[in-house]
Amino acid sequence: MKKTTITPGVPWLDTKGERIQAHGACVYFEDGVYYWIGEDKSHTRKKGKLWTWGVKLYSSSDLCNWTDEGHIIEPRPDDKKSVFHPNRRLDRPHILKNEKTGKYVLWLKYCDKAHATVLTADSLRGPYTLIHEELHPFGTKFGDFDLAKDEQTGQGYLFFEADHDKVIGCKLTDDYCNVEGEPTYIYRNMKPPFTREGITHFVRNGKHYILSSGMTGYVPNPSESAVADDFLGPYTVQGDPHVDDASSASFNSQISGVFRIEGTDRFVAIADRWVPGYVMTRERYEILLRAISQHSDRSVKVSFRDMVTLMTSPMMGSADTSIADYVWLPIQWEGDMPQIRWRDSWDPTEV
Repeated sequence: MKKTTITPGVPWLDTKGERIQAHGACVYFEDGVYYWIGEDKSHTRKKGKLWTWGVKLYSSSDLCNWTDEGHIIEPRPDDKKSVFHPNRRLDRPHILKNEKTGKYVLWLKYCDKAHATVLTADSLRGPYTLIHEELHPFGTKFGDFDLAKDEQTGQGYLFFEADHDKVIGCKLTDDYCNVEGEPTYIYRNMKPPFTREGITHFVRNGKHYILSSGMTGYVPNPSESAVADDFLGPYTVQGDPHVDDASSASFNSQISGVFRIEGTDRFVAIADRWVPGYVMTRERYEILLRAISQHSDRSVKVSFRDMVTLMTSPMMGSADTSIADYVWLPIQWEGDMPQIRWRDSWDPTEV
């Protein structure tokens, strides 16, 4: 039976009845079809060595029913030297179409060696050719990121978390395969858990927005919105866009992208609920805030209970993300401030 609504926070099955595997994702629209591109976590078990089983592609015409189109990046489990071996920590695939070259440009983040990998293809479905296997823009460690382009000029942009203490915005080269010019610092001089990651950029009514999360592993935390009049800012922090969020943790999820429903002025924030069984509360978040921040701020006092809570929480490499769920919610507005409210179910044709 075809779905007519999106139900956040529950297992989302494709048209074959199998769990969708497309995490840390972006949504791309072309020729009347939406494409959902993300990490295949089907083999990622708690404390296992396998991280990402390649990059999956799904297609849909209605945003509710998604067809598995297979991998655009296949895993290479038999080649331990390959950048696509499943124990390499491949994350957050994002794609731009370069109108000048006709190429689809795919950027990947690797959190094991903190670098970007860049590939290109003549078709969205690939095959993709490796352009840069290990890229460190401006000599930094490369973290969560997003890509954007000026639809009028074709200029490409990159926004990324760098060195666990800053967020950089910059221009891309004409082919979108590298960075050029000088870095712009959107955030800087921050330490976990306040460092911004989960970087997401979008444009509405000439305003540029960056949504981000704090840095607490797979434990969700409050999001933050910042707004500017241009791609590279300067950006002004607006606060947490999640309204009436009792979890104090972005409805127990982390945003990976925002896209516009074609032909409308409606935007959707897409997020991962990495560990569905780990229910976040305001009290638990405040404990983890203390326990993590004391590593960089010795004035913060923590208890034994605080440290036990931290040690038993799902950090990197200690979570079964093969059963991660998705939290897709429409964005509403109060003036220029984005607002995300919880909905048990919603119809993308009516928001």
